[in-house]
Amino acid sequence: MGEAAALRDRHWGRTVTYSRKVFIPLTHLCRDDCGYCTFVRRPGSPLARYMAPDEVLTVARQGRALGCKEALFSLGEKPELRYQEARDALAELGYTRTIDYLRDMCERVVRETGLIPHANPGTMNEEELARLKRVTGSMGIMVENVSRRLTQKGMPHHACPDKVPVQRLRTLERAGKLGVPFTTGILIGIGETWEERIESLLAINEIHRKYGHIQEVIVQNFRAKPDIPMAHHPEPTQEDMLRTLAAARLVLDPGISLQAPPNLEEAFGPYVRAGINDWGGVSPLTRDFINPERAWPQIARLREVTEQEGCSLQERLTVYPNYLNDPDRFIAPDMRGPLDEIARHDGLAAVQCLV
Repeated sequence: MGEAAALRDRHWGRTVTYSRKVFIPLTHLCRDDCGYCTFVRRPGSPLARYMAPDEVLTVARQGRALGCKEALFSLGEKPELRYQEARDALAELGYTRTIDYLRDMCERVVRETGLIPHANPGTMNEEELARLKRVTGSMGIMVENVSRRLTQKGMPHHACPDKVPVQRLRTLERAGKLGVPFTTGILIGIGETWEERIESLLAINEIHRKYGHIQEVIVQNFRAKPDIPMAHHPEPTQEDMLRTLAAARLVLDPGISLQAPPNLEEAFGPYVRAGINDWGGVSPLTRDFINPERAWPQIARLREVTEQEGCSLQERLTVYPNYLNDPDRFIAPDMRGPLDEIARHDGLAAVQCLV
C-alpha cells in the first residue's frame, strides 16, 4: 500500500477526484443472467421497461439544477435479442435497437441540458462505438474478469453471452482504435482466484499500452443481496479490497486513474492509502441502481474523509484532463463546445461542488 500510494502521489499528487452525476437507468431489461445482479428485471416486473424521453430529460434537468455535469446511462445488454417485450417497447418508441435509442437520448441530454453523457451499454462493435462517440464524452464496460472458468455452469457468468471475456476485451480494443476515453474495471469476490484478478488487470493494461485510451479502472467489491443466486456468497473483506487496489496501482500504467466506489464499504478512507485517486461518480439526486441498498455518501462527507487521509477533494468531468487536452483524437467535434463550457483551465470542473 505504501508503494502504491507513493506511485499515486508521483503521478496524480495528493488530489482525489469525483464526478457529480445523475444515474439514468435507460432500461433494466437485459439478455444476460449474472449471478450477482439486482439491476436486471425480467418481463412482468414493473421495472422491465424503457424510460421515456421525458423521464430521461426530467432527471437530467434536475441533476443540472443540483450542479451535476455527468449523465451516466446504464442499461442491460441488448434485451431485444432475447425478449419480444423489449422489441415491442422499442417499437413504441420508434426503434428496433436499444443502442439507437440510447444514442438519441444521449444527444438530447447534451443538447437540451448540457450534461455530458457517459454510456455503459455493454459489448459494442465499431459502428456502435463510433455513433455513440459523437454524442458522449466517454464510455465504459466492466471487464469484471477475463477467466472463462467463470462462464461455466454454476459460476456467475454462466448463460451470459455478453460476459464471455474475449467479447468484452474486443470492445476495449475497438474503443482504443476509435479514440474513445474509456472506463473499465474488475469485480472482485465473485469466485475468481487472485491470479485471475491480476491476469484481468494485465489484460486491461496491455490494451491501454496499445491505444492509451483507458482513462480509469474501477476495482469494485461484490456485495451480497437478497433474491440473487449469490445471496449467500461470501463478500470480500476490506483487507482483500486494499490488497487488490494496491496491486492494481502497481500493475497498471500510472497514468490510468484508479477508482473505488465509496458507497460499498462503511470505512472507505483506507482506499486512499492503497493508491486510489478517484471516487467515481457520486450523485446528489439519484441512487446507485446497481447497488440500490448502498446510499451514496454526502459530498461533504466524501471531502471530510478525503481530507482526513491527507488529500484534497476536487470535482472532475466525465472526461479526464489529459483526454480533453487531445481533442482531435479523443473528443468528437460536437462534444467540444459542451465540454469547454464546463471545464476550467486544468481540465477539472470549472464550478466545483464540494458540499
